[in-house]
Amino acid sequence: MTFINNDFLLHSEMARRLYHGHAAGQPILDFHSHLSASEIADDRRYRDLTELWLEGDHYKWRLMRANGVDERYCTGDAPPYEKFQAWARTVPASLRNPLYHWTHLELKRYFGIDDLLNECTAKSVWDRANTQLAAPEFSARGILRNFGVRIVCTSDDPCDDLSAHKKINADQNDFRVFPTFRPDKALQVDRPERFNSWVQRLELASNTEIGSFDVFLDTLKQRHDFFRAHGARLSDHGLQYCYADPCTHREAEAIFAKARAGAAVSPQEHERFASYLMLVFGQLDAARNWTKQLHVGALRDVRSRKFSELGPDSGFDCMGDFRQVENFCRYLDLLDRENALPKIIVYNINPADTYALAAAIGSFQDAPVRAKIQLGTAWWFLDQKDGIESQLNALSNTGLLARFVGMVTDSRSFLSFPRHEYFRRILCDLLGRDVERGELPDDERLLGATVRNICYKNAEDYFGFESPAAQQ
Repeated sequence: MTFINNDFLLHSEMARRLYHGHAAGQPILDFHSHLSASEIADDRRYRDLTELWLEGDHYKWRLMRANGVDERYCTGDAPPYEKFQAWARTVPASLRNPLYHWTHLELKRYFGIDDLLNECTAKSVWDRANTQLAAPEFSARGILRNFGVRIVCTSDDPCDDLSAHKKINADQNDFRVFPTFRPDKALQVDRPERFNSWVQRLELASNTEIGSFDVFLDTLKQRHDFFRAHGARLSDHGLQYCYADPCTHREAEAIFAKARAGAAVSPQEHERFASYLMLVFGQLDAARNWTKQLHVGALRDVRSRKFSELGPDSGFDCMGDFRQVENFCRYLDLLDRENALPKIIVYNINPADTYALAAAIGSFQDAPVRAKIQLGTAWWFLDQKDGIESQLNALSNTGLLARFVGMVTDSRSFLSFPRHEYFRRILCDLLGRDVERGELPDDERLLGATVRNICYKNAEDYFGFESPAAQQ
């Protein structure tokens, strides 16, 4: 029996019936990813398994470094096969890490390879996978089709021209790719050099000279409208915690002018400016019936020497220990006071915050939207079996699991779509376990509908995307 078999992670008869009969065949709506729209527009072909599988994957780099692998084989200039060998040598040491599951699930689902990856099997796996990469189903678009992906949302700076999205969606595809408005750099007045460089980009993107704070706000609104015209229905913010320190327009204007002059902005001024802008962004999303995503709690770039050498997203981030819940509630309350509370999904990275945030969202639910405020799927360091089960348990115990919008890949890799399968198997096993213990009814009709909705239908209804299937 192979390691990744038909009943992988399914430990009861009901779990197997729910997964094979209701979850496995559902399409994918991946509403948060970091995939490259340009690669999809160009239908990129990949030369080898390293380019497709290891390029940009800081999850793997972290484990390789922990295994004593030199940086040259992670982010450096080592030949592709030597990088792959270094990863293959690391995999046997990754037992009980989610990447051990993901690695073998991806080899099985993409390439039909059942072998356990290690130093001895590396050459065979490399040769068999690379032989298949020339086939049409291994292009960027081919992968989306092969995995039943209906909609992908990328993460995009307000300065992006979205030409790749326009190109993709003008073609007759059985999937759509939509942008997500992610204006994190608009908050960075505490780093005037970086902030002013970004404002210059914003001026070029909007063909507008930004000489005042009011023009800055108008330009951000214009870019929000531009994203909406290209199909966007979501915004996203990567924050240590929600900013909710009330700030007047005049105060924000003064802080903006200070940063534009290149002067140092204090931590308190940064907090107040970011709070003002986050209210503006919330109002924009509410006015257009968008969903706001809040990714909170990451402590980024903690190893300064490596950050200076390699830049961001290289594997040197970790969990922060911030006061999440109070700030989250204050932020939602400020929006709610103005009747401008949009649909919101909050993703947390620290498991200490999971139950508290799950309870907090219940205070802000509002008709007619079902589960208007959502506890997002387990994110980053929590995106593994224990974390997924913990998120599902917290949501079940404090709210309505049946209204959950489900899984996202949150990935830069086109080989990450089996993470939806991984989540679906864990969901079905969790429900099946409850049935087996007599804690849920042995009612496949009820449970099957719940599973199907969580896997796809809830997200389709919540975001209001028109999928290609609906247009046919």
